[in-house]
Amino acid sequence: MRHLFAGFLRLHVLYHAAKEPICGTEIMEELQHHGYKIGPGTLYPLLAELEASGNLTSAGEVVEGRRRKNFRITPRGKKLLAEARVKLHELASEIIDDRDGMAERKKRE
Repeated sequence: MRHLFAGFLRLHVLYHAAKEPICGTEIMEELQHHGYKIGPGTLYPLLAELEASGNLTSAGEVVEGRRRKNFRITPRGKKLLAEARVKLHELASEIIDDRDGMAERKKRE
């Protein structure tokens, strides 16, 4: 299950980073709002992975005397998010509407 939800976390991060710059604390709170129990030990490696793979970029700034790293989506990340949206829509339609595409294709054969 953990591996499955890790993909959802990545999509959430990319989605929010496409809307505006995000920092770890803010996105952690947002993810918790969606019911994910995620801590810094899970989130920061995920952000680092998304940055290393070219899907996010970061810039540091100082806010109220504390260093903060803001993440933005890259063009590569936007492309990945767009592709994921198509796949997610297809999957959601199949699961939510209980529309078994595989069974439907077999019937047509």
